[in-house]
Amino acid sequence: MTVSLSDEERRSLEELERELASTDPDLASELTSGRPRGEAARTILGTLAVLGGFAMVIAGIMTQLVVLGVLGFLLASAGAYWLLAGTWLRRRFGTHDDDPAP
Repeated sequence: MTVSLSDEERRSLEELERELASTDPDLASELTSGRPRGEAARTILGTLAVLGGFAMVIAGIMTQLVVLGVLGFLLASAGAYWLLAGTWLRRRFGTHDDDPAP
């Protein structure tokens, strides 16, 4: 079931969008890009890196290419670090994305 907006509601939303774009252009571009940011992006990319690294390790074992296995292990390790850096390391040391850089 879809409900269309009235002309007045549509104008109001367009006005809000223009105000947002003028006051906070970074937020406006983030909202319109549709790409995951922050914790969601870290989780998705970290998980993909871990899975890709494991696939490379298995491929290295199957083809008996040590270099491929080592690169896969390094990729999986980096992905696991990146994935976990957003959770328990931040809680342990009390840092957040919102904190200014030193």
